[in-house]
Amino acid sequence: MTETKWLNNTYIPTITEYIQISTLTSGYPFHMTSSYIGIGDIAIEDIFKWVTSKPKIVIASTIVCRFMDDIVSSEFEQEREHIVPLLECYMREYDISKEEAIQELQKGVTEAWKNINEECLKPIKVPVMVLMRIVNMARFIDVMYKDEDCYTHAKEKMKECIKLCLSIRCQ
Repeated sequence: MTETKWLNNTYIPTITEYIQISTLTSGYPFHMTSSYIGIGDIAIEDIFKWVTSKPKIVIASTIVCRFMDDIVSSEFEQEREHIVPLLECYMREYDISKEEAIQELQKGVTEAWKNINEECLKPIKVPVMVLMRIVNMARFIDVMYKDEDCYTHAKEKMKECIKLCLSIRCQ
């Protein structure tokens, strides 16, 4: 509802407001949490409590998703009725160019990957298999949004990635 209000009122949120809402509305945290369903005895209530408590690795992975998506899809999303992209929020809040805003978001992605790696290297209270789901989702996002929006425009690159994954899995 918050994004709808922003759109209807042509409100440009602060970066903090945008990140707080868009990391939820992206659906990424839901996909991350639901990926634990069906992984056997590891998926106990404590795991779901841990992942929904927003540990550093979950936040970092979500930022990788949101920032990379916004970098490559902001122009397309503005062709249809959509909230102001994060790039524009950055440009307005810091009075910088689009290129500088992209660089700042890319720095944010790099920092998020550092946080993901740090969380994987230090001992924590969840099994490695649980962490690897988060890492692998971030890896997938990295492929999907590396140079273009392969989620929205899945004609070539994403189809090839899926074919490759399926051919490896089937061998």
